[in-house]
Amino acid sequence: MRLDLGSPVRCTDDAFGELVDVVIDPETRRVTHLVVQPHHRDEQARLVPVDRARAGETSDAAISLGCTIAEMSEFKLVRESAYVRLGEVPVEDPDWDVGIEDPLVLPSGTEMGPFGAGTVDIDPHVMISYDRIPMGEVEIRRASSVTSADGHYLGHVDGFVLDDEQQIAHLVLEHGHLWGRREVVIPASAVGRVASDEVVLALSKDEVGALPSARVHRRRN
Repeated sequence: MRLDLGSPVRCTDDAFGELVDVVIDPETRRVTHLVVQPHHRDEQARLVPVDRARAGETSDAAISLGCTIAEMSEFKLVRESAYVRLGEVPVEDPDWDVGIEDPLVLPSGTEMGPFGAGTVDIDPHVMISYDRIPMGEVEIRRASSVTSADGHYLGHVDGFVLDDEQQIAHLVLEHGHLWGRREVVIPASAVGRVASDEVVLALSKDEVGALPSARVHRRRN
């Protein structure tokens, strides 16, 4: 099964939204959950076990879920927020970990100088929007960076190809600019490390450049 991040997701009775992230066991390289959400409603993103998904059977869905729209409410919400000090971990639960994070530093106030210029006191806390995922696992989104073994930024994750055991068989890398976007399908054996929001390859930039690539034609939502 191919999982293209950003692809539409359909339940048994209607369209639900899109695939935004995948959750992976970094040791086994098995995808354990999909993060799916209604369009433009990230607060309603749900953590769905991957065994509830299959390749889409209709022309308007890349991924089908074996549940109804109503049954989606049984799956856990992913997105949380917390106001914490810099360096603090927002989750203190033995069963849950932090996946994708989007921190926002908030100014605490402004003091006016003699000429009207303002100085801002920076609050030592940050408001963090983050995804809560199973302990010990990692989360990858479409914006997650892909880096070569020699430290070069190559592009971002576009998706994954899974085998029958839901293990990653291939990583799909997208690189280039709007009018020259191309994708490279990289075997799992060439993936060195997977962490939340980051993939590091075991190949150099030149080795990746020598792999076959194809122009990206897939429509985005």
